[in-house]
Amino acid sequence: MGKKRSLFFGSATAIVTPFKDGQVDYIAFGELVCRQLSHGTDAIVVLGTTGEASTVYENERSEIIAFAKRKIGGKVPLIVGTGSNATSVAVRYAKNAEALGADGCLVVSPYYNKATPKGLTEHYKEIAKSVKIPIIIYNVPSRTGVNIPLEVYGALSKIHNIVGIKEASGSLGYLTELIQAYGNDFDVYTGCDELILPTLALGGKGVISVVSNLLPSRVHQLCMEFCSGNIQRARELQLYLNPIIKELFCEVNPIPVKTALYKMGLCENEFRLPMCKSTRDKQITALLKKYCLI
Repeated sequence: MGKKRSLFFGSATAIVTPFKDGQVDYIAFGELVCRQLSHGTDAIVVLGTTGEASTVYENERSEIIAFAKRKIGGKVPLIVGTGSNATSVAVRYAKNAEALGADGCLVVSPYYNKATPKGLTEHYKEIAKSVKIPIIIYNVPSRTGVNIPLEVYGALSKIHNIVGIKEASGSLGYLTELIQAYGNDFDVYTGCDELILPTLALGGKGVISVVSNLLPSRVHQLCMEFCSGNIQRARELQLYLNPIIKELFCEVNPIPVKTALYKMGLCENEFRLPMCKSTRDKQITALLKKYCLI
């Protein structure tokens, strides 16, 4: 087997899905995508956790993917969240994303089912054989109820189009074990913005980020400074970002980040239940002023 194809190095933004009057707000969405492109983001992820994928209808999924593909215009990779707790649905989502021109899929592990290691392995094998585009496995046990065991990555390591892992358990110890065991088989990205620099230092390839919705150039710069060997500057940027990262997870994602974007005049303050408006308006406003974002 030849070397696996990398999707990106650096910072990918898990972009929000803006709504207006109950519908996807494509004017705001287009402006958000263009803002990311103009600030150096290395890839864009649509329909992830931050994109409220769980409340997006299936026909809207296709429209969002097609719109993002046109707007990005090949400037950076388009990665689409295609996970489901039903393997057949995840396969359908992945096929649809591929047909609409996605460059890769981000596939969260099955939530609620609490699948066994064998079940997880078979789930990802079924998805991988259904498409040719690269797949990034997404481990986020706080959302799914299961932390993917290392043995599952071992079983999947030789599948040519499973190329990466988004590791969002928040455990630096687990991240270290993962990269030590399988860092040569997968590109490992953190899904925790507070761990960007540690991930890079351990040999990871970057971040799939929430905070880059607000500060895309700073997150991109952090990764590039590390890559250039300017470790001190990368450290300064990680520490600079940490207060706003902490606030963005004061309530369940994406409530704080969408609230912040609303205060910046970039989208409406609208969610689909059970997501609802933030109770921390004052704190978010104060932090945005501190960072000169409003």
